[in-house]
Amino acid sequence: MPSSSFMPSRSFRTSSHPDLVEMKSVDDFHGPTVSQMTAFLGKHKLGCSVGYTCLVAHCPFCEGGKASASTGSRKQNEVDSVERNVYINQTTGWTSCQCAKTKGSWEKFQDSVSILKKKRKTAKPPLSALPIYHDDIQDEKETDPVKGNALWDMAVEIAQCDDDYLQKLKTKFPIQKFTMKTLEHFHVRVNKSNTTLLVPVYGAAPNETQLQGVVILDVEEDEDQQRNVVETHWSRGECTSGLLGYNLIKAESTEVILTESVLDALAVYQGTSTPVLSLPHHANGAPMIPQEILPLLEPFKTVTLWFNNDMRSWEVCKQFAKKLNSKRCQLIRPLDDHPSPLTALNNKKYLGPILKKAVPVSHKFITSFRALRQEVLSELCHADQVAGVKWKRFQHLNKLLKGHRRGELTVFTGPTGSGKTTFMAEYSLDLCVQGVNTLWGSFEIQNTRLAKVMLTQYTGLNLSKDLDKFDESADKFEKLPLYFMAFHGEQSLQKVLEAMNHAVYVHDIQHVIIDNLQFMVGYSDSQTSFDRFSVYDKFIAAFRAFATHNNCHVSLVIHPRKEREIEELHTSSIFGSAKASQEADNVLILQDQTQFNPSSRKYIQVTKNRFDGETGKMPLYFNKETLVMSQAPARKKRKAKDKEDNVKGDENDLFSLESSDVVKEYNIEDDELDYQE
Repeated sequence: MPSSSFMPSRSFRTSSHPDLVEMKSVDDFHGPTVSQMTAFLGKHKLGCSVGYTCLVAHCPFCEGGKASASTGSRKQNEVDSVERNVYINQTTGWTSCQCAKTKGSWEKFQDSVSILKKKRKTAKPPLSALPIYHDDIQDEKETDPVKGNALWDMAVEIAQCDDDYLQKLKTKFPIQKFTMKTLEHFHVRVNKSNTTLLVPVYGAAPNETQLQGVVILDVEEDEDQQRNVVETHWSRGECTSGLLGYNLIKAESTEVILTESVLDALAVYQGTSTPVLSLPHHANGAPMIPQEILPLLEPFKTVTLWFNNDMRSWEVCKQFAKKLNSKRCQLIRPLDDHPSPLTALNNKKYLGPILKKAVPVSHKFITSFRALRQEVLSELCHADQVAGVKWKRFQHLNKLLKGHRRGELTVFTGPTGSGKTTFMAEYSLDLCVQGVNTLWGSFEIQNTRLAKVMLTQYTGLNLSKDLDKFDESADKFEKLPLYFMAFHGEQSLQKVLEAMNHAVYVHDIQHVIIDNLQFMVGYSDSQTSFDRFSVYDKFIAAFRAFATHNNCHVSLVIHPRKEREIEELHTSSIFGSAKASQEADNVLILQDQTQFNPSSRKYIQVTKNRFDGETGKMPLYFNKETLVMSQAPARKKRKAKDKEDNVKGDENDLFSLESSDVVKEYNIEDDELDYQE
């Protein structure tokens, strides 16, 4: 099978343990400052050096109690007496040690060090008696180690396959250009029962030869009948304790290339012989850099990110560069001449010249057209991708907003009880299903009720009438990259921003929903109107800055000011001063006049669109059973002549259809989600 039959972008799957079911939430997070952490380490004489992403100190739980506060060697088990270091994330305070005896939050590390100090004052306990702590890593899914080991043990080394079977593999997978030396270097095995490839993942501690996981490669066809390489990740215990290819890198190496797929990593190695690592993935298939693997990348002075040559991958690269410390990062720009490593290898392109064109991340405050030139060209070449992720449920919204883009602020308003939360739930769910990592901040209703509504919208079923399907539906729903802030009611801006920043750093969040601003800000009788407007302006400015700085889309729900209910809302109806509409890139209004005109219908009106200026209206159709607002009801059969008469109407009038042309439409006036004043 020629390689051109494969899509350049590949999809992935992660197998999660079926018993680990939980609602992923982002709690109130207060990260320690670097000065606070260094002061504590200095007080306890643990030594400290500042790395790219972590503080590196002596591990007080290791034998000997002495360690070099340098980033250390990656070959940690070469000498058993090598003293270990503890790595402390400079952003979150998450700690992990090379001895694998400590891992978890900064607070737990502080407590354990204090306990250890007291014990050493009274006696010298054996090593087994020292306080060892292991925090559960948030949202980490433990896969089935028995099945993973069994799959690996039953597979055979690829070198043992005869020529006929190797040809069968090359027909199925885009590996025609791979040499046997490359495949053997990464210890690739084959499962002959289902013709899949298996690549091992070895951990860095305590022994890099210990199998930490297996990546299974298969080929599937998508809805468009395009053949995609699918990665299924099985791991034993901690899914983030190893990086594919890490054990193959020499201890003295100071540069590394990061790819988003296994085959890309193999292609880089064969084409350049440069150290390369394949990143782990979220359950939705998107690459991720969890904080647990940052210590493994600490020794590298240069990190090059080489992903696919589309705009979405480019945005991910820039976000990862911030997490890895942009001072040491280089990026391969998404140009037609810079395809993914696998595509370049299969198209007989030399990978070395492409790698040499990697550019450093620009200064955050200073730039020039020379620095922007290639990005401008990329946007011109990929105009449709620049427009953002397209909605599948709200097709007409694509015609107005063109897509959902990172780094923007959307302000959404509508009358009380009109269904703002219901719409925003489906609006965000549509994007989340497509791989947009989403964080919900629901300050008005409890997360349990919100999750119930979104689960109903996701399945299209009224599960209260069909409880037998709940487990199956919940298993699929929980794999979405969807997180919830554990807040409710009035909260301080500082606490919310800390939680949002933590979620962006740890979970690679791309879309944050704040519902709604009034509930978050709260109300005080002592405040004057001017004071309230000043507070609102402060919150809006903070969310605007957050969206820009983190390249993350923020959707902000705001109740309108009190106006005559018989009149439709407009941009100036948004509560507060004009700052909300001024700061927003997009302004959406849910118009609802059904209470005064039963023949009318609800619709979304786009009154501001900074991307290309187009505004307009999108009708809504509410279904009480499935709680969706995107599906238009079935139309009655009409004669061809009637259809022709309708076509002659105004094309821009979305509401020119007579009420008799549509079956009964549900109203949402009693929607329990919206706050009733």
